[in-house]
Amino acid sequence: MKRPLLSLFAAIAVASLSGAPLRAQSSATTAAPDATPAPVDPRLAALKAAVAADVKSQALFDLGQQMVDMVFSFSELGFQEFETSRYLTGILEKEGFTIERGYAGIPTMWVARWGSGSPVIALGSDVDCIPQASQKPGVAYHDPIIEGAPGHGEGHNSGTPLNIVAAIAAKRQMQKAKIPGTLVIWPGIAEELVGTKAYYVRAGLFKDVDVVLYNHVGTDLVTSWGEGQMNGLVSIEYTFLGESAHSAGAPWRGRSALDAVELMNAGWNARREHLRLQQRSHYVITNGGDQPNVVPRNASVWYYFRETNYEQIKKLWEIGDKMAQGAALMTDTTFTSRLLGSAWPIHMNKPLALTMHDNIKAVGLPTWTEADVTLAKATQAELGVPVVGLATKIADLKGQEEIPDDERRGGGSDDIGDISWTVPTVSLRFPANFQAGPGHNWANAIPMATPIAHKGVNAGAQVIAMTVMDALLRPDVIAAAKDYFTNVQTKNRKYTPLIRETDKPAVELNTAIMQKYKPELQKYYYDPTKYKTYLEQLGITYPTVRPAPQKTTAGQ
Repeated sequence: MKRPLLSLFAAIAVASLSGAPLRAQSSATTAAPDATPAPVDPRLAALKAAVAADVKSQALFDLGQQMVDMVFSFSELGFQEFETSRYLTGILEKEGFTIERGYAGIPTMWVARWGSGSPVIALGSDVDCIPQASQKPGVAYHDPIIEGAPGHGEGHNSGTPLNIVAAIAAKRQMQKAKIPGTLVIWPGIAEELVGTKAYYVRAGLFKDVDVVLYNHVGTDLVTSWGEGQMNGLVSIEYTFLGESAHSAGAPWRGRSALDAVELMNAGWNARREHLRLQQRSHYVITNGGDQPNVVPRNASVWYYFRETNYEQIKKLWEIGDKMAQGAALMTDTTFTSRLLGSAWPIHMNKPLALTMHDNIKAVGLPTWTEADVTLAKATQAELGVPVVGLATKIADLKGQEEIPDDERRGGGSDDIGDISWTVPTVSLRFPANFQAGPGHNWANAIPMATPIAHKGVNAGAQVIAMTVMDALLRPDVIAAAKDYFTNVQTKNRKYTPLIRETDKPAVELNTAIMQKYKPELQKYYYDPTKYKTYLEQLGITYPTVRPAPQKTTAGQ
């Protein structure tokens, strides 16, 4: 985990003092230095070294570990992050941040602010978890804490704790050096439903923000710029209304809403052959009726329509509406639809990525122990994927202003895309996980309350804190980021939200699931006053792997 302070200071000094001012360029190559470099604040290298050292201190390392473990134990689904929000805002209030709760009409959403004046630097990450992903941390095979319960199978228990640690370290140096500026921390509520960030934009959260430093759990310490392979999407629920009747006694008097749902799905699956290769679409039936002997009067199906740009997303949505219309005509039913979430495709800022990458190189990867590597390799072997262990090398910075559409083949979505088209934004991936799980799965929760996550979060917090200091003390970084955003990224494409004026956040989602599982989950909430780590509280030996099969001797 730790690097010698002198070597880190030297690396930071090189990154801070030798780098030339940034310029936005449309090519995929690194920006060339200006002929007349802007003066560098002489305090910068020392302040970056100071925030990094503070983040690495035992006190902040332990705070990060406790927050990561606590949020892991809450295991709250999207829009139901009540314990998580209460706990994290309590920590921030003790650190002097002011909290605005219930932002954008979302009960679990909050915004924390500290400082005054410009620049305004916003730190964001997600906090919700995954259905049916309960898993004991540090155990290299499927072993749920509570069978069927939610769990952090995407690792969202780590990103906001990372930002809080980074912000505390940055705030301390801002106070000591009397540096003006405002720090803003916000959580990604219901990211797994892509259900909120467009509403943050609409509510004006980023109106006065200069840059956004976002983060997401990953398997290495890396950033990138430009377009990515992820799609945008709309999330739409279609609800059909028919008429009930006795399914055996008088079925001819009924009009089945479930038939409409099934016909819509059959139509969509037939249409897939004639859709673009770039699209991804999937659905679940959220209401299939009440019981078999009653013709379903109402039924619902929930679709994700994913595509590479706004126009193609809208086309998929229009096709979905036509499918629903056809299904309603065939079954003599009616339908309504509701938007549950949306996301623009992502575009990350090049000058911010260049700055962040310098800090990534200065911080370096954590030092993994034999136990860390054993857990990673055992999990990889368990899942039948390449046994590669943990990240050992910092990757080169990569980016592409625009990926040709015919080179894209679909992928996931993140509503950070809406923010990235509203304000200059960069995202950090940090090594709190390892290559193994398929995503949105119990296997991805295995390392998320272990030393792997704790060390990965600390490394990421160092990078974020140092990048905050760059944004505070290097006006050229802010200027270049805004220039790229205005004259490159948004020159030919402007942000048009996919949400409509009448759409509202679907804050009731996941209520029933959490009501079912929360009483059991509460029995396993982490208690840092009694236990150093969540592993200790659960009585887990780190790492726990499957015992090697016993060899038998012939003749026994």
